[in-house]
Order: sequence, then structure tokens, then C-alpha cells
Amino acid sequence: MDFSGKVALVTGSARRLGRSIAGALAEAGCAIVIHHHASPSEAADAVGECRALGVEAAALQADLGDPEQIDLLFAELESSFGRLDILVNNAATFAGVPATQITPEEWDRVLNLNLRAPFFCSQHAARLMKRTGAGSIVNLADVAAFQAWPGYAHYCVSKAGLVMVTRVLARALAPEVRVNAVAPGPVLPPEDTSPDEQERLAELTALKRLGEPDDVVQAVLFLVRSDYITGETIVVDGGKLLRT
Repeated sequence: MDFSGKVALVTGSARRLGRSIAGALAEAGCAIVIHHHASPSEAADAVGECRALGVEAAALQADLGDPEQIDLLFAELESSFGRLDILVNNAATFAGVPATQITPEEWDRVLNLNLRAPFFCSQHAARLMKRTGAGSIVNLADVAAFQAWPGYAHYCVSKAGLVMVTRVLARALAPEVRVNAVAPGPVLPPEDTSPDEQERLAELTALKRLGEPDDVVQAVLFLVRSDYITGETIVVDGGKLLRT
């Protein structure tokens, strides 16, 4: 896919990894929609960074856990940009609760944002992409999709489900729309992760180091550019899964 003149939506892109992905797509020539839930100042900064690269950019707010707000997000996107060529489903919540203590409300909160929202965002995106005859969706999964973490049961299930959603939608939306996923490992730990914990996470990888956001960004760009890849998940984990 040639990025010039394309419109990309990156969910959860006001901060951290989503912001890096949005910036890379802007640098490649895409107009960018910065989605955020409750980070208006960071989203405004991200928009400014994209515009400084010479592309059109806008910030749109929505709670993706609410299907009606997803509807409104895409209605506003269509009204403002008229098309959508690239969707990166990055927004997610990382929640640790012992499996025996997860409540129905906590289960729904995590699954609604991490799994249901990407599905319905993709449904809306596909409608817009099919109008122009082509599009690319990239889901941000996690190595948790392939491992059993007792303290993160609902998170693991949500990311495993996202890998399957990727495969199902790749078949359902072909041939016009390609759907792939990237599953990061220890690339960008939570901001409150201690140095000792970061060192422990690095030791779990075959490469003995944490990854950088750009490692994931480059995988996303590769999948968007690669017109003959669909239904695949690229693991970017420094070889962590090799050691399980």
C-alpha cells in the first residue's frame, strides 16, 4: 500500500505506543485521526506533531467500551475525512486480578475494550474501506494471547480472542480489506514498572533485553505495506515465547 493520500485511524494514540504508531504513519504521508478516551491535552500534542510533518490530523474522543460511541466516532471520522484506508486497533486496558477474584463487571470491562471494541471498529472501518476497494486493519494483540497468566485471565482471553478475530475478519473482509495483528512482548512495560521488574522481564527473553516502541511500529508498517499478507500475527517479543 502506498501511504500517500491515505487516511489512518489509530485508537488510543494520544500516548505511548499508539502515539508512536500514529507518528510513523504521519511521517509516511498519511492523514491521521488521533483517537483518545480521556487524554485531550496529549491528543492535541499528538495532532500538532503530525501536522508538523505536513499531513492533515485531527483528534476524536470516544469511550470504545460503549458501542454507541464507536458509532459516533466513525460518523465523525467519515464527515471530516470522507474515507478510511488504515485502522490500527491499539486501544486496550491491561488489568491484573487473580482469576478467582475477577467479577463479572471487571470481566466485561476488559473484554469490551480489548476485544469487542476492535471488532466493531473493524466492522465500521471495513464499510469505509470497501468503498475505495482496499484497506488494511492491524490489531495490537499481545504474547498473552499465547500464554496462560493466572493473574491476568481476562486480559489473556481478550488478546487470544483478538488473534482469532484477526483470522476470521481476514477471511470475511477479503479480498478488499486485509486484517493482521502484531503481538508485542516486553516492549513498553507499564509506567510504574520498577527497574528490578524491567530487568526480570528482559531476562525472560532470548535476546535478554526489552524491546523499543519502534520494534512494534516497524512491524505495523510492514503489515500495512504488504499487500499479500492477511490473517497473520507477527510476534515481536525478543524471543520470549521461545522460553515458555
